[in-house]
Amino acid sequence: MNQKPRSINEHITYLQGKGMEFPDMGTAMDILSRISYSRLKYYWRDLTDEGSGGIFHKATSFQIVKDRYSFDHNFRTILFDAIETIEVAFRAKIINRMSQTARNGLWYLDSSLFEDKQRHSDFVLELKREFNRSTEPFAKNYITEHTDWDHKSFEGDNPDAWLIIEVATFGTLSKMYKNLKSQLPQRSAIANDFGLYSSKDFSNWIEVTSLLRNIVAHHSRLWNRSFGKKVSEPKGKRSTWLNVPLSELQKKKPYAAVCVIAYLCKAVNPRHKFTEAIKELSAKYPSVQLDKYGFPNDWESEPLWR
Repeated sequence: MNQKPRSINEHITYLQGKGMEFPDMGTAMDILSRISYSRLKYYWRDLTDEGSGGIFHKATSFQIVKDRYSFDHNFRTILFDAIETIEVAFRAKIINRMSQTARNGLWYLDSSLFEDKQRHSDFVLELKREFNRSTEPFAKNYITEHTDWDHKSFEGDNPDAWLIIEVATFGTLSKMYKNLKSQLPQRSAIANDFGLYSSKDFSNWIEVTSLLRNIVAHHSRLWNRSFGKKVSEPKGKRSTWLNVPLSELQKKKPYAAVCVIAYLCKAVNPRHKFTEAIKELSAKYPSVQLDKYGFPNDWESEPLWR
């Protein structure tokens, strides 16, 4: 606690003392001036000998850390673009499927469509708070034109689903879908729109995708990370998945979530270039160990990635 701060030169000297090599000192100083030591250190932790007080393996270079960080950054950028495709489509499917079946735009207020009444109430109020905070012109105009608007209760003028759901966060949409009654045909239809025959599997995949989106949106590390939520193996699917089932360890690793993204993107847009982008990135950084993300050695031979 309250340790003396180190300068960039002191950080480099400290790492050199632990055995890290710096073949390009100028590049290292530039990187450490733009990326904090505390952020970078998680990319080299596995390069030290346990019980040695942090001594690096022989021939450990700062270039390895640079490549890992650059790969992780580009990896997250590709993922964020792909998740946008899924999120926008998910939003559209919910709006269209539920509104057309109900034949009205206020179906989201109907608690009979949801399993848990309290969660439904929480969802509606969160939806209205998000709408109230939105900077979208259509949301601002609605609030201005409807003097009976009340974001703190179910009362007052409530916007139609195609307005209010359009500004909902992915997390809020994921919770809403999960709470829809399991026997609702619309719930199954939405899952089927994404190539899955089980709405339970789709709910799990959307929840994991939302979790991944939040990590990526906050520029957090995916390298050598495990998630608190496991990816479920799909019980029924319309398109190619994996020949080799995910291990229990892989189900909590980024690889499983990335496979989910690949499958859902193809379901939304068969011409989506996500899988090609991941393979191109892997080829660009051959020294980066993808097993730290949970990728198996022969991942590119899986039908999902062909």
